[in-house]
Amino acid sequence: MNISIDIREQELQTIITLAGEIDAYTAPKLRETAFPYTEKQHANVVMDLSGVSYMDSTGLGVFVGLFKSLNANEGTLKLVGLSDRLKRLFDITGLADIMNINTVAEGGVE
Repeated sequence: MNISIDIREQELQTIITLAGEIDAYTAPKLRETAFPYTEKQHANVVMDLSGVSYMDSTGLGVFVGLFKSLNANEGTLKLVGLSDRLKRLFDITGLADIMNINTVAEGGVE
């Protein structure tokens, strides 16, 4: 149960690339690492989940928290590279209706 987090800051956005599992064990590390990037005014955060093999409800909770923090600071969150399984989690919970989700990685064709 490991997670890899790679962060690249570009001119207009921060790209956070995740790989591994997001669960009760790894979610605190993700939250601690990603939240500082959501607290800036007008931040644009892109999270690439193409390397995520598993996510449970704890992981969903982290994304809800990131989304709320960015909204409060007039920023945006975009999730990209979701597998069919991860996309289904966001669909079932209704989060896909409020979050910007793209199933292909940034720059890819859907």
